[in-house]
Amino acid sequence: VMVYERSRTPLEGRGAGIVLHPSSVRYFTTTKSLHVEAVSTWVDRLRYLNRDASVLHEEPCGYRFTSYYTLYHGLLGCLDPARYQLGVEIVDFSQDEDEVEIHFADGSRATCDLLVFADGIHSTGRGLVLPDIKSRYSGYVGWRGTVGEAELGHAAFNALHEAIVYYIGAATHVLTYPIPDFDGSVELGRRRINFVWYLNVAAGPELDDLMTDREGIRRTVSLGPGAVQERHLKALFDTAEDMLPPPIAETVIRSGEPFVQVVFDIDVPQMAFGRVCLVGDAAFAIRPHAAAGTAKAAEDAFKLAEAMDAAGGNVVEALRRWEPEQLALGRQVLERARDIGNRSQFLGTYRPPDPY
Repeated sequence: VMVYERSRTPLEGRGAGIVLHPSSVRYFTTTKSLHVEAVSTWVDRLRYLNRDASVLHEEPCGYRFTSYYTLYHGLLGCLDPARYQLGVEIVDFSQDEDEVEIHFADGSRATCDLLVFADGIHSTGRGLVLPDIKSRYSGYVGWRGTVGEAELGHAAFNALHEAIVYYIGAATHVLTYPIPDFDGSVELGRRRINFVWYLNVAAGPELDDLMTDREGIRRTVSLGPGAVQERHLKALFDTAEDMLPPPIAETVIRSGEPFVQVVFDIDVPQMAFGRVCLVGDAAFAIRPHAAAGTAKAAEDAFKLAEAMDAAGGNVVEALRRWEPEQLALGRQVLERARDIGNRSQFLGTYRPPDPY
């Protein structure tokens, strides 16, 4: 296996907290290459707060969380560095019955038996095989950030550190949970609290203004830490004080430089194309509410490996077996996430403790 990464540098700071589904760590647990407890946090209760920070509802749960940084480096440690090439961009491909020829941006070419596009929401592969498929804006954005547990006041720490915590407001919802610190620490008091806060933003000038960075460039998917205009950060912090329970508002404000992501849907009718396939967000891009984006990508990949093994290495047969189940999974999660987002952000019909 060769992995061609179009980024010229390792993906150090992309994303923040990740809910750790069993599918996300199936490779680690199967190969015993990494102990999940060493790279994740754990909570045993699900808590909903009222606006005044009193508890609206609480019930037992069992969730693990990690960070993109931690999961990425755990996977990277399982791969021979010589098989991971940075700064290599695929621009096209051609295929016949026997192989796929990959065309790179620098004019060079390579051949392979199977070409897997795992290249995210702006997938080059999807654009090549399904050029008419476009993303659909949900009508809201997700603000994300983290703060060290030690930086929180006593009341905020007590309210948030041991649970996944939600607040459902008018046309908004927010959640927090603990994740490993930047150095990988999972020790109580040395972790970070991650938040995700969804706010409605009208398509058009309002969204364009928000997604224009400090250099005046309009971004389509996300603005990273330090890229959001100061006036938008100030408005966010003011809104947090006005709208959110104090422990969650404190988390948002003390995060300092949160980042913002536009929430999209992408639905595809097909994932396999001869000897080529799409996995993860390159196929279905799903709103974050089901907390299954990473898990679905991992499941796509693991099931592909199983199909290859079952087909004795016959790529076309493997993809034929693999595609129907992964299409069904993608559509199921996509519809569930849409329902959650629409009920929470627009319809006002989500009521704790409804299943989330």
